[in-house]
Amino acid sequence: MAVANKLTKATPAKSKSVSFLANGMQVELTPEVVRNYLVSGDKENVTMQEVAMFINLCKYSGLNPWLKEAYCIKYGSEPATMVTGKEAFTKRADREQAFDGMQAGIIVTNEDGEIIYRDGAAKLPNETVIGGWAEVFRKDRSHSTRIEVGFEEYAARKKDGSLNQQWRTKPATMIRKVAIVQALREAFPQSFGGMMAAEELGQEEPDNSGIPAPIMDSTTGEIVNAEVVRQEQARPEPPEPIEPGESLI
Repeated sequence: MAVANKLTKATPAKSKSVSFLANGMQVELTPEVVRNYLVSGDKENVTMQEVAMFINLCKYSGLNPWLKEAYCIKYGSEPATMVTGKEAFTKRADREQAFDGMQAGIIVTNEDGEIIYRDGAAKLPNETVIGGWAEVFRKDRSHSTRIEVGFEEYAARKKDGSLNQQWRTKPATMIRKVAIVQALREAFPQSFGGMMAAEELGQEEPDNSGIPAPIMDSTTGEIVNAEVVRQEQARPEPPEPIEPGESLI
């Protein structure tokens, strides 16, 4: 008696997703969503371990990558860089009950070699930016936290030694941002520990502002607005929890 062999199409395993609250908003991430929509640079080269690290950074730090609060940056075979957006630092500081404001600015030299400390990020044509400063105040401390950082220590450069575009065209803005995030992290270590800004790591903060968050079908796990997201990406430039160290594959 002949036996008919029927091949049943295997159902692809559904990747684990992570759901968490970030600033009162529900965020759901899967490895595919991160790799396809949230990696800046060479998304094809990002590893699953790097994706897992990024998801856990967002989850345990309460960061929403769709609001430009966290980025995963990958170039070539270099390790991926996980960075926090500057706005995430300032928004979180505003929610701290002990936060009592801050001041920040730049350090410049003029033609006479005089060192000038200035509020804000405005520099004159005859001045050279040599650093940035920031001072954070807490209601529960008698002394403020003040940080001064040097321009040469953090300015990102190309392989030929020249400054990259952001540091060349906006030197005052960039170094002031470094000073702000470092002062906030030192003043509030429990809230900002482990969070690094792109500028501190020689990177530029990517611009993912026009990309909508994928909408996931809770039954199939598919992205129902994938075509819309792909079109935006083409422009120029119940879930199971994942524990630290757990494989996403």
